[in-house]
Amino acid sequence: MSTLQAVPLDKAYRLLNHGPTVLVSSAHDGHHNVMAAAWAMPLDFDPPKILVVIDKATHTRKLMEASGEFALNVPGRDQAHAVVAAGSASGADCDKFAASGLQPMPAQRIGAPLVAGCSAYLECRIIQEPHNQQQYDLFIAEVVAAQADSRVFSDGRWHFDGHDDLRSLHHVAGGAFFVSGEMVSGQP
Repeated sequence: MSTLQAVPLDKAYRLLNHGPTVLVSSAHDGHHNVMAAAWAMPLDFDPPKILVVIDKATHTRKLMEASGEFALNVPGRDQAHAVVAAGSASGADCDKFAASGLQPMPAQRIGAPLVAGCSAYLECRIIQEPHNQQQYDLFIAEVVAAQADSRVFSDGRWHFDGHDDLRSLHHVAGGAFFVSGEMVSGQP
């Protein structure tokens, strides 16, 4: 039974607000790819927009630029080895889904695949900003669909307690991560 539920687009920014490492998936002309990225963040609420930095040398970027779309997938603790594998090879040289053990699954609104087993998904269409893309490797995109695993995200909030395998990864350096931890409230 699927635990994925749609996330209202005006709440999609909350899937990235806590700064997780993401898997960026892309596809074009029968080819698909996945890569790890630590620099992704929400930008706007309505319509929802995100920012992600994708180096010019990546195969993912070539597919993104050709198709105009991509997905951000929020992997969990149990996917840490696959995230490192996806971030350590070029999709121009191999099928990184197969090489990393990650499984593609269909998206709802875009042609790029999603990565099975993640806790959240944002399907994105690129807003063309050639200067930012060329000068800073910075992509701005509109989120056109969002989903999350209801076991760890519901009512617009993350709640990882009891699901350590789905705790999001936060890249430190050299293939090392922190995982999301205990929630504390700043409310009186």
